[in-house]
Amino acid sequence: MPLQLNPTFREQLGVAVRPLFGLWACTGSPLVTEIAAGSGLDWLLIDGEHSANTLETIQTQLQVAAAYPVTPLVRVPFNDAVAIKQVLDLGAQNLIVPMVSSVDEALAAAAATRYPPEGIRGVGSALARSARWNRVEKYLVDADQYVSLTVQIESVAGVEAAEGIAGVDGVDAVFVGPSDLAASMGLLGQQTHPAVVEAVTDVFAAVKKAGKAVGVNAFDPAAADAYVAAGADFVAVGADVALLARASEALATRYLPSTEDAEADEPRPSY
Repeated sequence: MPLQLNPTFREQLGVAVRPLFGLWACTGSPLVTEIAAGSGLDWLLIDGEHSANTLETIQTQLQVAAAYPVTPLVRVPFNDAVAIKQVLDLGAQNLIVPMVSSVDEALAAAAATRYPPEGIRGVGSALARSARWNRVEKYLVDADQYVSLTVQIESVAGVEAAEGIAGVDGVDAVFVGPSDLAASMGLLGQQTHPAVVEAVTDVFAAVKKAGKAVGVNAFDPAAADAYVAAGADFVAVGADVALLARASEALATRYLPSTEDAEADEPRPSY
């Protein structure tokens, strides 16, 4: 019996009546990703760029996330046709490609997601989970319907080329990365600096002008709220590793004496 794949992130954005909120999955753990997938958030980003994820762990996390009403996205390590092909073939429908700073780079990413003659994606659907081993009827013909591409703008050059990048056929959305953008602007670690925020909102305007959806990474709730007010269609508001780090630190703060308290409790030597 022919199988049907899930709707893409492109389709989810197209029918959304509010901004969509998501969470990064960085641990490489299927169990942690399953917990996050059941959180009630709209989308989940399995990160292959800055995290301890492999092709095998990405595939397993896609499998466990499939049981929950969340849209999984996968970020490939870099804008490379082979990396994109492998992630698509293991079953990812929604890709994020980092560090796209020009129209040519956006064109390359789009071509890597499409079969010839429109693109350069290698044909291996009979061997791959993408087509459920040829159980998705006419997958080769309709593959574009099953793949959504989001590109990341994370540099000054990307900001300047934002409208052209967003206008590339095959690019469905643009996701702004304020951390790398800040570094590109000489403001390392200052992603909420006014100049960085202005650059992010400039990208919002350019992408909207091209008729595409735009999102941003904003773990700071105040920044997330401000970007929603500025027109963000989707926002990443946290990460599994960050949540664990902050929550465990909060437990330590709650239950362990501070350094000053510990020093005060130490017995004083008598002379």
